[in-house]
Amino acid sequence: MTHDTDAEPATPAAKDARRRFWDTVDVVEQDDGYVVHLDGRPVRLPGKALLWVKSHALAQALAREWAAAGQGAKGGTFTPADLPLTRIAGTMIERIAPDREATVDALLRYADGELLCYRATHPATLCERQAAQWAPWVDWLRERHGITLRTTQGVMPISQSPQAMEGLAAMLRGYNDATLAALGVIVPAMKSIVLGIAVVTGAIDARRAAQVATLDERTQMEIWGRDAQQEAMLALLEREVVEGWTFLDLARKG
Repeated sequence: MTHDTDAEPATPAAKDARRRFWDTVDVVEQDDGYVVHLDGRPVRLPGKALLWVKSHALAQALAREWAAAGQGAKGGTFTPADLPLTRIAGTMIERIAPDREATVDALLRYADGELLCYRATHPATLCERQAAQWAPWVDWLRERHGITLRTTQGVMPISQSPQAMEGLAAMLRGYNDATLAALGVIVPAMKSIVLGIAVVTGAIDARRAAQVATLDERTQMEIWGRDAQQEAMLALLEREVVEGWTFLDLARKG
């Protein structure tokens, strides 16, 4: 008798090591999609839904994550952070699909705090770089999608107009579940719904977007010197943005 295998969702901050209990990983076609199997048993998510995706390319990538976990051998240790695409897939399946509006609302909350809308007043180097690298993306959103965002100098909070919020909400509601799942990783990482939309629409490369989003931190390190902890945080941010884009790219391949 086949028993299901429960899969814990990966969280980047998770530190708990687990021991690999399976030998083989396979992708099995099922219900016009694909399910990952461990030792012949389908992987189930914490809410008991199957780890089922429509895209064969994505299913193969999920399988590769599970195959590599625990150094690729039964008994090896791994953490949930070793399964980033599984985490995103799990969010898509168990959170987004049943309640898309909750995800739209969560993403919209980043609009008032939109990174690119809060410009520095000093130092001059940072101000110049923000004008060169941030302003064009706010302009792009207006010119390409008809959404005008308010900007400010300093840290005093601003609110975006009802028209801008309605425009963003309409865009988000038009995306499929995989795109919302990718945005659910990319936008929080960069604190920018503008750059998130630019990434998922192919207007900017994921790694380049991460560089734009971390302009402030990188400029400060140029001025004050390198900081190992800060560099590690920036590397994690870039990795999350790339993982979000990778998931979406694979989901689109079918």
